[in-house]
Amino acid sequence: MIGLKSLFVIFMMMLPSLSHAQNLTIKITRCPLNTPADADLYLASDLNNWNPKAGNFHFKKDSDGQFILDVKNPPSEFQFKVTQGSWQTAEAAADGTAIPNRKYIRNGKSNDTLKIQILGWEAEKLRAHTALPNVKVLSENFSVPQLRTTRKVWIYLPPDYDTSGKKYPVIYMQDGQNLFDDYTSFSGEWGVDETLNRMFSETGKSAIVVGIDNGGAERLSEYSPWNNERYKTSGKGDLYVDFLVKTLKPYIDKTYRTERQASKTIILGSSMGGLISLYAAVKHPQVVGKAGIFSPAFWFASDDLKKYLNQNIKSLKNSRFYIVAGKNEDDSMVPEIRSVKTSLLHKKMREDQINIKIDEDGTHSEVYWRRELRQAILWLLQ
Repeated sequence: MIGLKSLFVIFMMMLPSLSHAQNLTIKITRCPLNTPADADLYLASDLNNWNPKAGNFHFKKDSDGQFILDVKNPPSEFQFKVTQGSWQTAEAAADGTAIPNRKYIRNGKSNDTLKIQILGWEAEKLRAHTALPNVKVLSENFSVPQLRTTRKVWIYLPPDYDTSGKKYPVIYMQDGQNLFDDYTSFSGEWGVDETLNRMFSETGKSAIVVGIDNGGAERLSEYSPWNNERYKTSGKGDLYVDFLVKTLKPYIDKTYRTERQASKTIILGSSMGGLISLYAAVKHPQVVGKAGIFSPAFWFASDDLKKYLNQNIKSLKNSRFYIVAGKNEDDSMVPEIRSVKTSLLHKKMREDQINIKIDEDGTHSEVYWRRELRQAILWLLQ
């Protein structure tokens, strides 16, 4: 029988290998000829909230002059792109056009090496302001007392708002930077204003849209109610949702002609914004009756979300959820969505109150979400 002391010695001998059990080296084996000689390259990914210039994800050059980056203890899969420090100079196809995100999937090795080739860089270009006249910045510094900060808030008013005298449903959307204006967008805008203006001219249907900028480095924390040890974030989602429900919505209802009931109040977001939109609608069904959930990052808080949905006692019998995602965005995407649907059906929801759309060609991008926005809004406005 091995004694306790012997077991301790064996364990200590194993520590060096354990500490390196899940390392990933990313090596860039080819760069375009137009890459500046003094270029600084960075990894923008799920791992750093898609920061295009995160200092701790800065590639170094090895003795052969190739760019390499060591990633300690990465998740089993994640998406990424290489940049020269901005989204205006991200990697691209050989002709300079945008490409989908890359995807890493661990191959089972304890120390993995991923070799990639960069074919081109997006041509650095000046972005123009594209927001239409019926989009305004409500406030550059709207008070968020729950988080002890301020936030830029946008508002879209329907084309007939000034002439109709009627009241409108309200859609509260996350990641306001990306909704209306290409100039402020992360990687292209949703085109919310163009989509709703066109929808109004063709169907007569419309809504007020309130866009709330994300908190940058605080985005992961504010869009999740739960802590995440891997990403070292503290869950501030409850505080953010309290801001939406107790501060922002009362102000919008007081200032604009709105239909205030839950059935006319929609919350909508993508990725982490999809996670917090679902949470808000489940936590406050008497205030927020509908949710548009695009490519949701349910994986970020999978166990906590399932536990919350299964323990939450509030009835969702009057709620409606529209969930859309690409089949190949992430291996866990569709199973997580199916699991969430099962939990929602246990809250007295009917099948026809949950619309799930899974697209073969769906990508984790504003281009895809822009394409799907009209159909989602029309269904939610029913």
